[in-house]
Parts: sequence; C-alpha cells; structure tokens
Amino acid sequence: MRIGTDAIVEIRTLQPNDRESIHQILVATEVFTDEEVQVALELVDTVLQNPHQQDYEIYTAVNDKQEVAGYYCVGPTPMTQGTYDLYWIAVSPSMQGHGIGKQLSDHAEARVRARGARLLIAHTSSLPKYDNTRMFYLRHSYNEVARIKEYYKPGDDLVIYGKYVSQ
Repeated sequence: MRIGTDAIVEIRTLQPNDRESIHQILVATEVFTDEEVQVALELVDTVLQNPHQQDYEIYTAVNDKQEVAGYYCVGPTPMTQGTYDLYWIAVSPSMQGHGIGKQLSDHAEARVRARGARLLIAHTSSLPKYDNTRMFYLRHSYNEVARIKEYYKPGDDLVIYGKYVSQ
C-alpha cells in the first residue's frame, strides 16, 4: 500500500543473499563504527546459520526487485517477561525519508506483540551523528526511559528508549 511518498516494500524474513546488502546499508549510513557493523553481521550470521535459535529475529524490507532497502533485528531480553530488544534497525540512506523505517518499526512491534511482548527497548548513543536515530524513536512513540552518562566513552551517553506494545 502506498501512502503519500512512502515507498512500497515487502517485509520478509532474512534470506542468505541479504547479508551483503545489510553490510552495505550499515556502512552507507556512516553512523555505525566498524565494530558495530561487525556485531550486526554476527547476529545476521547467527540467524542464517541456526534458523531454529530463539534469540534473534531478522526481517528485511525489499522492493519489487527484491533489493534490500532496510532491516531490523529483535529478540527477547534475557531474564525478563515480555520485554524485547530492538537490536538493530537501519534503512539505506538512498531510501530514508520514504516511510521504510516506520514500516519496519511497525512490523517489529506487531511481531513481538504476537510473541507476547509488553515492552520494546532500543539503545542508542547520545553523539550528534545519532540525532536522527533519537528523533526517529521519539516520532514513533518511544519514550526516553533512561540515560547513562559517558556509558560508551567520555562524552557519549547510552540513551535507552522504550515503547509499551501490548494491547
């Protein structure tokens, strides 16, 4: 369905040939460090190599040519009841501003809600390069629930957003 200038995408489960596209998206955003990109790809590899694991779910947004425009990774937070982490959500810079991030976020929320989630948590950085990320969460009804000063390094706080998703 097309709404205004929103792009038409299909959201589907991760496929093996999506890995390189996800890698390219993570690098192209110019937000993530090399170490962060490697961690994201480790989660992709975990899902691809062990499809029956229960820690992570990855979905991709693809266009009509099956090209990956964005993706997300969620999973249950260990030792909690009904809390899930939104580990990664990223959209290709060339596709940002077309509603793909919202579609991915909405899909993630519906997916975890169907699995019994009450709360979806997202962690991010306070650095200026993450301004758009923090605004994305606020625009999509997440609330800043915590901030830990200088968590990542001096001058770089951990900012935690949460959204109650249960019906």
